[in-house]
Amino acid sequence: MDGLAVPLKGFRVMTGTANRALAENIVKHLDTDLTKATTSRFADGEVFARIDENVRGADVYIVQPTNPPAENIMELLLLVDAARRASAARITCVVPYFGYARQDRKDQPRVAIGAKLMANMLTGAGADRLLAIDFHAHALQGFFDIPVDHLYAAPVLTSHYRKKDLKDLVVVAPDVGSAKMARGFAKRLDASLAIIDKRRPQANVAEVVNVVGDVEGRDCLLADDMIDTAGTVTESARALKDLGARDIYICATHALFSGPAVERLASAPVKEVTVTDTICIPESRKFPTLNVLSVGELLAKAIRSTHAYQSVSSLFE
Repeated sequence: MDGLAVPLKGFRVMTGTANRALAENIVKHLDTDLTKATTSRFADGEVFARIDENVRGADVYIVQPTNPPAENIMELLLLVDAARRASAARITCVVPYFGYARQDRKDQPRVAIGAKLMANMLTGAGADRLLAIDFHAHALQGFFDIPVDHLYAAPVLTSHYRKKDLKDLVVVAPDVGSAKMARGFAKRLDASLAIIDKRRPQANVAEVVNVVGDVEGRDCLLADDMIDTAGTVTESARALKDLGARDIYICATHALFSGPAVERLASAPVKEVTVTDTICIPESRKFPTLNVLSVGELLAKAIRSTHAYQSVSSLFE
């Protein structure tokens, strides 16, 4: 049955274990409580999920980013299945960080398209809608046969930088792929745009970095959708510093911080690294120049709009 034809008795927000702090922040802005749910492990590591309150006829929102480990994905799928079997009227997956998004095409022989598989699993489990922030590739929306609300963290991040006394700001795209995002930041912050062109002359030879745009004596903001191992942004920051940039800032929506990322960022010539809390960052992965902004209020507004059948895109106008 089409979700629009179902009379919804109310909304319920629940969460797995991937980012409970964000879910608690969301319900605080919604002036409600998290619906009680149990997610645990059997002795062999198998995931168990149970909803501990009545959700029959309710509009259910399940908050769970799908960053590693893979158990995060299983928790989400099992909670969706549990909600469907508990006769929820509509199930929306609130996935602040959508994992496997980089596997969005068959660019090598005999490889999986992980992003499409994720979409199929969520739909097959019983999800009626997806709410996510900053897909790695916007084309992912086409992988779903259910409605997708694609949110942007840009308003949260740009609001932070408007409060700073930045001198002649240049927003820098660390690679060509992030140029569209950087252009949006530049427009919001009334800044100019620069793009870093990375080339590898031959295998096992250090990258040669060229910067397209004027950065000398100016504050620079490196903007990207995610920081994984931080190799790209830290190399870019050093290149900007070598070209005479003033203060360098790094911002990204998703803080994966894999492998040597923390060490690289902590030693990079940057004044501040700003990320959002789409992914839970443990205390052991934090460093002095790190600043974490919450997307809890943004997601709460999107949930409220979705439940009331109001425009979500109006949040970004």
